[in-house]
Formats: sequence, structure tokens, C-alpha cells
Amino acid sequence: MPQTVRGVVSRAKGEPVSIAEVVIPDPGPGEAVVDIQACGVCHTDLHYREGGISDEFPFLLGHEAAGVVAAVGPGVTDPAPGDFVILNWRAVCGGCRSCLRGRPHICFSTHNASQKMTLADGTELSPALGIGAFADKTLVAAGQCTKVDPEASPAAAGLLGCGVMAGIGAAINTGGVGRGDSVAVFGCGGVGDAAIAGSRLAGASTIIAVDIDDRKLEWAKGFGATHTVNSAENDPVAFIKEHTGGNGVDVAIEAIGLPDVYRQAFEARDLAGTVVLVGVPRPDMTIELPYLEVFGRGGALKSSWYGDCLPSRDFPMLIDLYRQGRLDLDGFVSETIGLDGVEEAFHKMERGEVLRSVVVL
Repeated sequence: MPQTVRGVVSRAKGEPVSIAEVVIPDPGPGEAVVDIQACGVCHTDLHYREGGISDEFPFLLGHEAAGVVAAVGPGVTDPAPGDFVILNWRAVCGGCRSCLRGRPHICFSTHNASQKMTLADGTELSPALGIGAFADKTLVAAGQCTKVDPEASPAAAGLLGCGVMAGIGAAINTGGVGRGDSVAVFGCGGVGDAAIAGSRLAGASTIIAVDIDDRKLEWAKGFGATHTVNSAENDPVAFIKEHTGGNGVDVAIEAIGLPDVYRQAFEARDLAGTVVLVGVPRPDMTIELPYLEVFGRGGALKSSWYGDCLPSRDFPMLIDLYRQGRLDLDGFVSETIGLDGVEEAFHKMERGEVLRSVVVL
């Protein structure tokens, strides 16, 4: 029978979030109910609260989560109750033209649970990114559950569900960073620092962190940055070229989503270099680039959505690296909080005081 749990709900654009009673239906065909153990406070949740993604209020926020499968619906054999899973918002369909061509990481028909979670009065909730994990339990499509090593810390593991995966994947999957490469990462928040960590994992020899906050640049060093530059005080393009023999980097990753910063990344790449956009721009933003430079430098200009990841492939592998001590997921956890701390966590995020606040249940 349906269960009533606590959840963090955004009821109207720009209003503070609140804790409400949320009704979780029994899982139907292809669905699973997951007991949430931890969920990171991601900037995307703030975008939902601010009406920057859609106006389908009220939202059940939270999506960067790990937990244990409590129940599955008819026909579901994977996952199984008791499995420790990371939730993902890209449950591939297996049958679209992209999946059939062997490119499931860019599936064109990802899916979510069919049923709706509701408030106690029956009002339907819109779960953030089809997950809604700032709650004791949530209902998702079974394909949104990726089984990983249960010995992993839920607070750390859940971060692979969004921001950390986006950054690591931007470097490794999209940017193709390899041994001996030079990399510049513009923006050293959670996604940018994950791109730095991913570049180090891939064997990059030079990793240059760019930000306007010296505190964030110090954090970047901990994840593998070999050089840092405060772009409010120095020309980052000149700095990057100075430390790459005058050439620029093999891969420039823009992790902010600002046209001016993207232009810097574009100018900082070497001949045949790659620019990766993983920061999310606003719909009204435009950019102008010198067309001859686009042609003359060769290489590639790419965007990275969810780090071009395939959760079934990437989540278990990255958790294994974490368990081996080769990927410091714990370093992204600035603090752990309860459900009642989400609103303040948004403010800390806006002030740049944390990499990730993580709700622990």
C-alpha cells in the first residue's frame, strides 16, 4: 500500500523550500521504490526552485542520491530489493535510434517512473530530474537504479548521480583526456573539481585550474590541479599559454556556462585542441566566435551532458576507484545535513562556501 514519508518540496518560484508529507505509491511495472540514504544538494535543485527549468510546481527536489532498493514492481528483475544503488536521471531505453547504433549514453528516449508521487492532499509532484530524492523514499524507473559496491559511503557515492559524474565524464568521456595531456578547467565548483579529478585519473600531466575565488583554487589543488590562476586578477589565457610552452592546452573545460568564460576556453586551447562545455548556460545567452579561428585551429568544440556517461558502465567503475583510494569522492562532501537544512545549503552554495552539502537520512 502507499507510504507517506517526509520530502523537501518547492511550492512556488523563488519561495523557500519546506518539508511536506509525500505519498509514495507501490511500484508498478518497471518501477522501484528506494530508501534514500544520502542526497547531495546540487545547483540544479536550486534552478528548479527558481523556476529556471520549468514551471511545473510543486517540485519534489533532490536527485544526486544513493540508497537501498526497498521494493520493485512486476517484471523487474534488476535491481532487486536490498541492492545498494546510485540513482541516475538517464535511464536508457535500449530501443531508440541512438541505443540501436551502440550509443546508449546519448539515448533519445530516457524514461522515469510512470506513476506520480503526491502531496497528502493528492496534488501531483514533479520530481527533480525524474528522481525527487530529498525524501525518506522515492519512486523511480528501475533503470534509474545502478547497483554498486555496498561498502561505499552513501554520502560520497550519491554524488556520482549528477555533478561529480558530469565533471569526470566531461574530462574522460567527452574531452578524451589522456596520458601526458594538458588541461585547463574554468570554474572550480563541484563539477569543475570533478573534471580536475577526472583529468588526473586519465594521466594528464598539466592541469590548470581557473577561478575568481582563491578558496576554490585551493580546493582544486586537492583534486589534482598542478597550477592555479585567479582570473579576476590575471589573464587566464596568457597564464595558460605561459605554462604550456606558448601553445595552449589539449583540452579546455568550461564548467560555468558563461559566454565570456567559454571564449577564454576557446582561446586557451592548442591547435587541434578540444573545448568541452559542461557548465549550463541560460536560454537567453549567445556567443560570437571568429569563424576563421574555429576552422583554423581544428580540433573540436563539444558539449557534455551528464558527462556523456553510461551509468551501468561508469558508476561501478568509479566506485571501485573510490574504494581503492584513487578517487577522492569524500573530498567533495563539505558537510552533512538533515532534510531541514536544504534551504540554508542553497544559500551556502550561492556564497561559494561549499562544494557539496549532503542530506543524510
